Amino acid sequence: MLQRLIGDIKASVSSTMRLTSLAGAVAVALLITTAFLCAAGFVFVLQNYGAVQACLAGAAIFLVVTLIAAGCYTLQKREAERRARLAAKAAAQSALADPVLIATGLQLVRAIGVKRLIPILAIGGIALGLMASRSMASDGEAEPAE
Repeated sequence: MLQRLIGDIKASVSSTMRLTSLAGAVAVALLITTAFLCAAGFVFVLQNYGAVQACLAGAAIFLVVTLIAAGCYTLQKREAERRARLAAKAAAQSALADPVLIATGLQLVRAIGVKRLIPILAIGGIALGLMASRSMASDGEAEPAE
């Protein structure tokens, strides 16, 4: 049983290493291809329009590529933040719906008593509200410019 598990792990690692090295080779080839395409475009514009226009055309192309990459990065970052917020909400909701937590709370109410527990819950609610308002205020503040 253990030998089979170790064999599966070895095969998985070996496959992952082969795929990673193949992806690295593809990335290097793509980088070289892009460099030659940029050089060819530069030479074409240089021959037809001049050096300044060739440099400006190359800069414009790379600016567009940079803006596209920055846009993709921003979208992915927002999506990751949205997923994190949804996961946090789901975790909080699932914790409150946990039967063990509810049973523990009921046992606590029985042990302490309702009349003693109400002031404790009120103070806890106020503290929770203050902490939530502080976190909302700190999230809403902009970072000062340097």
